[in-house]
Amino acid sequence: MAKVRVNSFSVSIDGYGAGPGQALEHPMGVGGMPLHEWVLPTRMFQAMIGKEGGKTGIDNEFATRGMEGLGAWILGRNMFGPIRGPWTDDQWKGWWGDNPPYHTPVFVLTHHARPSIEMEGGTTFHFVTDGIHAALQRAKEAAGTRDVRIGGGAATIRQYLKAGLIDTLHLAISPVLLGSGENLLADIDLAQLGYRCSEHVSSAAAMHVVITKSQRE
Repeated sequence: MAKVRVNSFSVSIDGYGAGPGQALEHPMGVGGMPLHEWVLPTRMFQAMIGKEGGKTGIDNEFATRGMEGLGAWILGRNMFGPIRGPWTDDQWKGWWGDNPPYHTPVFVLTHHARPSIEMEGGTTFHFVTDGIHAALQRAKEAAGTRDVRIGGGAATIRQYLKAGLIDTLHLAISPVLLGSGENLLADIDLAQLGYRCSEHVSSAAAMHVVITKSQRE
């Protein structure tokens, strides 16, 4: 059965998925880049950016698992770009250049309509203005029998968690303290929502925790 997943989402020890002050110069927020140091050296990430080599092991295994079996993605607007408010032009086409790493339809949550953008490598960005449920319905239809991955950011994942719509959540807890920024799980009662820890394993760079929702009736 197709699932709705979060994979490889990096958080700090104190629960932040991004630092404060996200902007073009600081896409992960001020101080947020160290959250992702576990994944950058992996073989999967190096291949994603067109390079050879890279580390294998626990971090690479989790990063690789996160890219398997996907038929569609959902992103919050911050994950697509730093622009806020109405789209002033069509020049910005995402953080990843002409060939983004998604290679599937991607549904971007926004309050401002914009025509879809077809990119190289099979990625097409669709902009959804009528909320998380509409985006998920469209993503599931596009994915067919494959899974839908909620790519973030933290605010988007929080919305889907609160609605009980995420089946599995993989967090990579990095040995970083941010102190402020976007907190992922504050005021969310995962146990009450039916989630439990189904897997945990540590590498030298991160503790990997998988949280799974109880089977829906």
